[in-house]
Amino acid sequence: MRLSKGKIIGLLCVLAAVAVVGGVLVFRAAQPEPAAPVDPVEVTGYLGGEKISLFEDEEFGRLAAEAGLDVSYRKAGSLAMMEASTEGMDYLFPSSQAAVAYGGERGIETLSEEIALNSPIVVYTYRDVAEALVGSGVMSQDGDVYLLDVDAAVQAMLASKTWADLGYTAGYGQFRIDSTNPAQSNSGNEWAALIANSLAGGQPATVETVERDAAQIQAIFQKSGWMETSSEDSFRQFLTLGEGSKPMMVGYESQVLDLAVNEPDLFAQVADDLVVAYTTPTVWSTHVVMALTENGELLSDFITSDEVQRLAWERHGFRGASQLGTDSATRFGVAGIAERVPAAVELPAPAAMQRLIEVVGG
Repeated sequence: MRLSKGKIIGLLCVLAAVAVVGGVLVFRAAQPEPAAPVDPVEVTGYLGGEKISLFEDEEFGRLAAEAGLDVSYRKAGSLAMMEASTEGMDYLFPSSQAAVAYGGERGIETLSEEIALNSPIVVYTYRDVAEALVGSGVMSQDGDVYLLDVDAAVQAMLASKTWADLGYTAGYGQFRIDSTNPAQSNSGNEWAALIANSLAGGQPATVETVERDAAQIQAIFQKSGWMETSSEDSFRQFLTLGEGSKPMMVGYESQVLDLAVNEPDLFAQVADDLVVAYTTPTVWSTHVVMALTENGELLSDFITSDEVQRLAWERHGFRGASQLGTDSATRFGVAGIAERVPAAVELPAPAAMQRLIEVVGG
């Protein structure tokens, strides 16, 4: 039977359509199965309170997800975490190498230890307090930067000087500088080290000098009464209670920088009165990721990555180990922040720090 031209064209169209559909089916059949979604690696450990703002940052969470990590934490003081159970923990993230050494003394085994963040110890106070103490010699100014003389402060406390003796007539009772509990939290512990160094003549304290000066060190901390175990909790109490309750306290430089970026309304309320004083000398608080497991090592790599180091400086005020993103500190809009930290000294050797912890914890 002879087909008409129209039927021939129609038949060709049908055959072509069949060929296309068949080709698509063959192509799809040849493709590999799509990979199943990979679950993120869960990483958990103990974290110092001053770093919680970084870990809670949405950008930190986004970067962690991109790196395939689901990061969680439990809040603990730097020394307290060394005494806690590490069962089920992947990392410890204290705020000093002294805490790391303390953990080693207590038998904590790590796969790696990496300095990830840095922040100097500072003293927070209020403008009228600072101006009064400049006249006493305990504090001085270098341009906009306030400095607190550790030797002068230690001698004033040992001499039981009152706030009024030092020119701050609104102050009640004896001059003191509050800190966290030095037997549990790093900022208090490093303040204790500065006191011990001062009593040792400006040199790093030794086991012998700590034992010799134990009564004086204890007397200084007894002036503060009950002490917080978290540097962040202590800083919040300082902001909340005001100068009538806490005229001066030890903390980290990063805390006020973090506040300025992440809580601008609260910072605006205190900006005119809050003073950051760099102790002379000061010590660097070196925040160390202690990896207990392979997952902890993944976290260590993540924290020291360029992106997280930049985030830690620009939004949370940590001077990163890699120094990435360390543009001018004026970016924070906080008065009196030093571009370069003045007069930093070394902590006492681990054996002396261990003895110091025993002395202040006694």
